[in-house]
Amino acid sequence: MKPIVADTYSVHFNEEGYVKLNQHLKSLKPSIIFLLVDTNTHEYCLPRFLSKIETEVPIEIIEIEDGEENKTIDTCVGVWNALAELNADRKSLLINLGGGVVTDLGGFVACTFKRGLPYVNVPTTLLSMVDASVGAKTGVDLGTLKNQVGVISNGDMVLVDTEFLMTLPQLEMRSGLSEMLKHGLIKDRNYWNSCKSLQDLSPDSLNLPIRESIEIKFDVVTQDPNERGLRKMLNFGHTLGHAIESYFLKNENKLSLLHGEAIAIGMILESYLSHRLNHLSEEDLMDIVAVLNKQYDSVSFNPTDIDIIINLLKHDKKNEHGKILFALLERLGEIKLDCLVENSLILESFDFFEKVKTK
Repeated sequence: MKPIVADTYSVHFNEEGYVKLNQHLKSLKPSIIFLLVDTNTHEYCLPRFLSKIETEVPIEIIEIEDGEENKTIDTCVGVWNALAELNADRKSLLINLGGGVVTDLGGFVACTFKRGLPYVNVPTTLLSMVDASVGAKTGVDLGTLKNQVGVISNGDMVLVDTEFLMTLPQLEMRSGLSEMLKHGLIKDRNYWNSCKSLQDLSPDSLNLPIRESIEIKFDVVTQDPNERGLRKMLNFGHTLGHAIESYFLKNENKLSLLHGEAIAIGMILESYLSHRLNHLSEEDLMDIVAVLNKQYDSVSFNPTDIDIIINLLKHDKKNEHGKILFALLERLGEIKLDCLVENSLILESFDFFEKVKTK
């Protein structure tokens, strides 16, 4: 597949991606290559990756624990210390091999160690391929509050190798699918229709849909890298979705949700808000509900859950002047930014969610 190219970095795919990465290593001449992995990618992805790399430069492996709960400053401190102990200098290269936690955290570590190391993202999950590794956002959570600390900075390149998807369970694949569905909802009705019809989530069937999804996000973030306007459309489903994800992460009586699961719930809730505020048609609303209910397991919320989730919205990094602003649909493929939503309507959206959820 053809690469996706911007002024400062590019996204390369599969075998051609390794050719470009090896060319980059030869050109860059790093002093040391550091490979950041988590416990899963160390076991399942690192052997394939190392077999594709052609370099005489020393390679050091740094491993972190997997899981969103480890996307913290404390983990960064551990990686910074490892880099220092292994004599990393400003000519070193950090390659982040993993899902969104690894690429987000690794990018932030690279941007801040010695005021900036070059880095490359090699996403290994569907979610990180279509979302986390593209768009220049790096960072970590603050407690259970998502992505509160970070910087916007592009790495040298992104290498998408869909063979890594063979290592994932179907739940992880569906988590990534939610972001692909979101890209269709906000930007391209035809892409929404093609993604909702996907029956086979295998690497071969996903190569082109993944590239299309990346193109949609790439086009948006290239026009608005610092989220001053257009890029806010990517927040559809995330305002409530992130609050739900944070709440389930910190509540010991709840099973943690994968990012895509939480965003799917957020998209149903925010589609209802779109229906009430922006006149999204009932036909489109129920199409969204049917597709997402089919893909994701049912979740229940009691009044206490909802109160806490609404309270968490005040920490959303997208808020402005104390106001909680949503990106909401007008119709499939079209979005309206900076929609102010009253709490009473948010409560109404949870009532709707309970009525339409799969039993």
